[in-house]
Amino acid sequence: MSSTSISGNENIPHILVLGMGGTIAGVAANPESKPMEYAAGQLEIGSLLTHIQSAIPQGVHLVSKQLANMNSRNLTESLLTLLGTSVREALENTMVRGVVITHGTDTIEETGVFLQLTCGKFAENLGKRVILTGAMLPANAPGADGPSNLLDAVRWACLPIDNCPGGIYAVMDGRVCMAMDLAKRHATALNAPIQSAPSGSVGLVNPSWLSGAKAVQAAWNEDLPIPEEGEWPWVEILTSHAGARAKTIDLWLTSNVRGLVLAGSGMGGFHDEWLAPLKQAITLGIALVRTTRTGAGRTLLNIPEKDPPGCMASGTLTAPRARIALQLALNAADLAQSEGKPLTWQDFFARIANLPEIR
Repeated sequence: MSSTSISGNENIPHILVLGMGGTIAGVAANPESKPMEYAAGQLEIGSLLTHIQSAIPQGVHLVSKQLANMNSRNLTESLLTLLGTSVREALENTMVRGVVITHGTDTIEETGVFLQLTCGKFAENLGKRVILTGAMLPANAPGADGPSNLLDAVRWACLPIDNCPGGIYAVMDGRVCMAMDLAKRHATALNAPIQSAPSGSVGLVNPSWLSGAKAVQAAWNEDLPIPEEGEWPWVEILTSHAGARAKTIDLWLTSNVRGLVLAGSGMGGFHDEWLAPLKQAITLGIALVRTTRTGAGRTLLNIPEKDPPGCMASGTLTAPRARIALQLALNAADLAQSEGKPLTWQDFFARIANLPEIR
């Protein structure tokens, strides 16, 4: 890790910019002719900020810290722990006005929901914003989108509190959304991570979107603990499909897996071949969460069939988000039970799955 003072003094209020790598820090060998053939996570965060320094609003001081510099497809749970604890420490610092995180778009979906569930209420209570951003083009490509996204993120981190409450947000392609709504739904489009998210313009706060964001924040009344490094419960995602085999489930029954997220077809139904082994999984104490592989729409309890005890519907959570949510719910339940509290993973997961949907 490295830390750099970009402007001003660290002892005066500043925006902390945390670098995680990704395409925004990527470099293409032949940017003019082959911009999509690049290596992610090549440039340090201080270098990225230098390119936007002249456009930073007057009175805004930036300090940067490199947490990682990688292709985000290789995101690990230990890095999520590091990021979450770094964000909470930054928010506690009275010198920090807000936090911006540069991140690869491939797994920005997981990071967005993780930060909301572990830091969202903390940021809101302190009246500070955490802003996720990234890019779809490497830094040296013609028309690279990283600089404008990063500049917009810094500006949003400084937005007057009357315009938008503290919390966990994401900014890309001139739009802003709650970070937990961020998801890459196109392989190459510049607006891919924010394409399907309820959002507003970064230039003008949309009252309808803001009202929905406030409703979500009001419903999220207590952050979940950040798992210690090495303590993340093992959870996998399995996708139902034509020709699905019972053996797909059987293979996990003798493992140490704590939970399975089932990405079902349609409204979250899964192949009949899975019924018997999943019933056995429940008897073994493996947590099951059912979602839809379609990528959109709410998965409802007991639809299309009645859910057995030990299986929960994911609500609006996609499979990658549901996996993070289930890991956090299992970890929270473990900690609660170690303190003698009779809470289950279902108690914690229900709080997440039942959050209001911004329309």
